[in-house]
Amino acid sequence: MTTSPTTISSTDVAALRDRVTGRVLARDDLPDGGPTAGEAVAPHSTLVTHDPDVAVLAATEADVAEAVRFAAARGLRVRAHATGHGAASDVSDGLVLGTSDLAGVEIDPGTRIARISAGTRWKTVVEAAAEHGLAPVTGSSTGVGVVGYTLGGGFGPLVRSHGLTADWVRGFRVVLADGSVVEANAGSEPDLFWALRGGKGGFGIVTRVDVELAPLRTLYAGALTFAAEHVEDVLRGWVGWTASAPDDVTTSAVVLALPDLPFIPEHLRGQTVLNLRFAYPGDAAEGERLAAPLRALAPVLADALGEIPTTAVASIHSDPEDASPSWVFGAGLRDVDGAFLDRFLADLGPGSGSPFVAAEIRHLGGAGARDVEGGSAAGGRTAGYLFSLVGVNPPRLPDMVEAAASFTQWSQPWAASETNINFLPGPWTDEALARAWSPETASRLAAVRSAYDPTGLFAWRV
Repeated sequence: MTTSPTTISSTDVAALRDRVTGRVLARDDLPDGGPTAGEAVAPHSTLVTHDPDVAVLAATEADVAEAVRFAAARGLRVRAHATGHGAASDVSDGLVLGTSDLAGVEIDPGTRIARISAGTRWKTVVEAAAEHGLAPVTGSSTGVGVVGYTLGGGFGPLVRSHGLTADWVRGFRVVLADGSVVEANAGSEPDLFWALRGGKGGFGIVTRVDVELAPLRTLYAGALTFAAEHVEDVLRGWVGWTASAPDDVTTSAVVLALPDLPFIPEHLRGQTVLNLRFAYPGDAAEGERLAAPLRALAPVLADALGEIPTTAVASIHSDPEDASPSWVFGAGLRDVDGAFLDRFLADLGPGSGSPFVAAEIRHLGGAGARDVEGGSAAGGRTAGYLFSLVGVNPPRLPDMVEAAASFTQWSQPWAASETNINFLPGPWTDEALARAWSPETASRLAAVRSAYDPTGLFAWRV
């Protein structure tokens, strides 16, 4: 693929505007009260800045196809942007294709299939599905975009009971590098269908995804919060409990260094606590029985565990949805034991001076460890746990980078062979991507990318 020019001519931009119904914003356009090109496709993390040559905010699938053909003819790299949650590196060239205006969902209660447009957030799907007593297998935050999250596989709060989000995908609609549109499913474009379920990007622009919904109205779910003095006992007790945890229960433990800010309950502001997250897709009585050993680990500071409607699934993790200066890091772990926790607590526990607001360990396995019939490209199934760090204090960014590098070194004895691509920190170098999939899967993905995007039009690495 040729390198993007520094500017696009006004004649080029005018011609593109004539061919699309959505907005076209060039870098040098003077704002008329609306956003600049960079502002229109701003990432969720305010640490990352996008300043593309041109941004196209597609209103229709035809707009997507026109934008792709326009970019291909001019040697511009194309990047897709829905909500910007996955952006970890600045963009300073090419064409960014915004799909946030391509939003909406149609649900067929008979087939339990949700047809979801490219710019849709999970919250919309969750609420629409609930009207029919159904639920998508979603992620911990319903504020993220459906497509970007699902293309990476999707390890959510029901991963042990219901598997990955990508396991529930029944088809994609995709604009290819030549501007043509194809349906990718088990019977049509099967290699592309395989790759899109976990292969992340570099194949085309997904304009729609068809997802099967689960017959589910309520969960026994939420979180138990423990004070700083009980963090070690609870964390060690939880890890021991996971060794025999039922496959239909998904849990995670996160050390939270809560800021002294108004949105935090006053009695928790400025404290370090442990949040134990729990999700069981069954009746409340059985859920309470299953959670009892965790409640008994130590005195509970706050108990928000009980029966909830599926529309409240995001309350399990309570991830903040507003844009912030967030820096994230993730890694797959084969196992977690006492020696691992010794170092974890020393570096990231109460009193450690950790630069992170959150250090989480998610228990995997169960249905998430089993691939779908016909296979998928999703990486990370072999991990027993997923580890993640989140920091939101820009002055401490160098400390975050150093701490993450240190973790990568000392955690090698527990490292899994794969870290799911959605948890892999950017920038995605060749060395980093080698940890996202098995060598066999990575080789097949490369072949599929070469077949569907031979010139490398679609820039998918963050």
